[in-house]
Amino acid sequence: MTTWKDFAEEAPRVSGLFARRQAATGQLCLLGTLRSDGYPRISPVEPRIFEDHLVIVGMPGTTKFRDLGRDPRFTLHTATVDPQVAEGDAKLWGVVHDLQDEALHRRFADWLFADSGFDLRGRRFEPFYVADIEGASSVELDDEGLLITVWRPGQPERAVRK
Repeated sequence: MTTWKDFAEEAPRVSGLFARRQAATGQLCLLGTLRSDGYPRISPVEPRIFEDHLVIVGMPGTTKFRDLGRDPRFTLHTATVDPQVAEGDAKLWGVVHDLQDEALHRRFADWLFADSGFDLRGRRFEPFYVADIEGASSVELDDEGLLITVWRPGQPERAVRK
């Protein structure tokens, strides 16, 4: 399983851009899942990096989490409103795992409250999805044009200019 920590170590350019863009939007990203009829679904989500994991949690019972319960594959894209992508853009993909660990959930809820004021302390997290990151890419514009960086687990980042 490729955790956020592993991803950040192997892909510093893509993970750094993802983290910067996520922070710039107040944690907002777009989550791609597969509906029960096979069509894609895009939903807003606020994933968090916590204890070396990329955690994708939210309101229980939502369609996006039912999708992930049925088919754990996902794509996560940094939200942007800039058609010029001046600040860059990143996406990653993989599968989620429902990590049921009550002590971890308590630490996460305490950390989330301290970080954002959002109080989920004392609540049960079912599901508590953590990402197994299977690939990622980023797009950046610079003086030389478009730079696309691609990463796969166990491989160095690969940059392509367009």
